[in-house]
Amino acid sequence: MGRRSLGMKGLERLAFKPDGYNFWKWKGRNIHYLVQGEGPAIVLIHGFGASVFHWRYNIPELSKRYNVYALDLLGFGWSEKAILDYDAMVWRDQVVDFLKEVVKEPAVLVGNSLGGFTALVSASELVDQVVGVVLLNSAGRFRDASDEVVKSEESLVQKYIVKPVKEIIQRFVIGLLFWQAKQPGRMQSVLNSVYIDKTNVDDFLTQSLRQQMIQALVRYTTGSDKALRIKEYYPNASLTFLKAGHCPHDEVPELENKALLEWLSGLNLNTSYQDM
Repeated sequence: MGRRSLGMKGLERLAFKPDGYNFWKWKGRNIHYLVQGEGPAIVLIHGFGASVFHWRYNIPELSKRYNVYALDLLGFGWSEKAILDYDAMVWRDQVVDFLKEVVKEPAVLVGNSLGGFTALVSASELVDQVVGVVLLNSAGRFRDASDEVVKSEESLVQKYIVKPVKEIIQRFVIGLLFWQAKQPGRMQSVLNSVYIDKTNVDDFLTQSLRQQMIQALVRYTTGSDKALRIKEYYPNASLTFLKAGHCPHDEVPELENKALLEWLSGLNLNTSYQDM
């Protein structure tokens, strides 16, 4: 375990380790993760372009009461950069297997942005092991029940000419975009656009994000309207609105930690943990 330090606002901060913490082999790929603390299991799932270090101010506090896991999704952070067609189901399968093979006990999933969507679809696959889900500005959108997905058949020209050419162009454009995104000035600008309070947009954050980046693009939406819509489907859901941007766990970690710990305390997780 790496030594912790004090960061902005005097909060305890996870130690940054250039070589990462632990690695788990998944389908022949190296997956980076860390685990700290004792107690009921909490699994943290980062958002697009981030890594376990985006939970730098949450892990030290949560691990005082819980057994906290955080993993890098395939293609992100210190996990392997596999050449494949990425989609949400790849990360769902990764998290499901992580819960089965590494965590091996009931757990609460906590996800931000892309990680929120991943947490939700993973929970739907493991209803007996996942005892709660926390969505922090989750990615994904609602679709009306009347909508139908119509998949047209590909012609031979589309399959063997149009599609391969399109993929080559996409790889070139995506590579160019990510090269530009990894430039310090550009990354600083992007982070400033999603943080209301810029205090935590520091060298630690930009360094951890620049260390590794995935070659993929994911489109997502956020907003309080989505939270209210979730409440319609799940009346027992608890909603908390914090004055922060897209990443409240890093922008206002003291508020996020407080809200999360209060919610977790109401789940009686310690009873289940002690019975194991």
